[in-house]
Amino acid sequence: MADHYEVLGVSRDASTEEIKKAYRRLARELHPDVNPGAEASERFKQVTHAYDVLSDPRQRQQYDLGGRLGGGDAGGFAGFGDIFETFFGGATRAGGPRSRRERGADALLRVEVDLDDVIFGTHREVEVDTAVLCDTCNGTCCQPGTSPVTCDICGGSGQIQRTVRSLLGNVMTSSPCGVCRGYGTVIPNPCATCAGQGRVRARRTVPVDIPAGVETGLRLQLPGQGEVGPAGGPNGDLYLEVKVRHHETFSRSGDDLLATLEIPMSDAILGTMTTIHGLDGDVELEIRPGTQSAEILTVKGRGVTRLRGQGRGDLKIGIQVVTPTKLDRHERDLIEKFAARYKKQKPQLAQFQQGLFGKLRDRFLGI
Repeated sequence: MADHYEVLGVSRDASTEEIKKAYRRLARELHPDVNPGAEASERFKQVTHAYDVLSDPRQRQQYDLGGRLGGGDAGGFAGFGDIFETFFGGATRAGGPRSRRERGADALLRVEVDLDDVIFGTHREVEVDTAVLCDTCNGTCCQPGTSPVTCDICGGSGQIQRTVRSLLGNVMTSSPCGVCRGYGTVIPNPCATCAGQGRVRARRTVPVDIPAGVETGLRLQLPGQGEVGPAGGPNGDLYLEVKVRHHETFSRSGDDLLATLEIPMSDAILGTMTTIHGLDGDVELEIRPGTQSAEILTVKGRGVTRLRGQGRGDLKIGIQVVTPTKLDRHERDLIEKFAARYKKQKPQLAQFQQGLFGKLRDRFLGI
């Protein structure tokens, strides 16, 4: 077997850049399109194989080790571990050429929904900017009417084999072909639309059903809706990360909806019936006489639909009694007369109530 350094016309201590320059010079001279002769074709194969080995630091180290045995220097044993790797299959790969078709990458998008969409779910049309199948070549990577041809260097195997002399004897190694990159075929006429990739970038619309009960941070998986793979490979998946927009009136706690209802002092004292506008329609509320601030009114089944269950949460209304700050003379007289009848007891600290503080805490958190 010809020495790779001699084939490229470089010294054994040549740098990677010198090896590359030598290969480019010889490739331009010996390429079949320039020099169609049989002898030039054979030399071109040798030059390509030599460059494939010497341009890879790992393969070059193994090659140098096999070529310098008997030199007597201790440095010859520096790659001893690599010899065992090679011998026992660490660097030798059996099997045929690899496929151009690969699975496409997954895609992640963020979609925003309103709080009222969360109650029953919603449908969206999501625009995705990703890789799609090339319409011109339909994933073949070739210009229409053409097809890949078998690689002349590796004969379609996708691998280049060579024998390396080592302390263990001659070892057969295999590495991907540098001309076809391990595919076993080359594409002489790549598709002009996709540049031989079999796919192009495009914007498409994906219909999505967002289920009820989703919350911020939840990811929905849409199998097969990601980008198409190289050479028309199978699509990856599309993931949608949900963000629920802030609502000015309602907030959420698990499957419950929370809101605050301000009522005048007179309604808190006498009681009343009122109607509020919920996210899914009107809700009638009864304010009982003597209602206090921080009391919670619960409306069953008017919260968020449970994501992985049945039924809905509750609507919880926190009461806030509004004390008037501006009174005319007549109103003040009425309040003073009312207060005079209840002047028997002065304000004082009440007995500790765990539930009361829980309600007050919820109130200040936005109930």
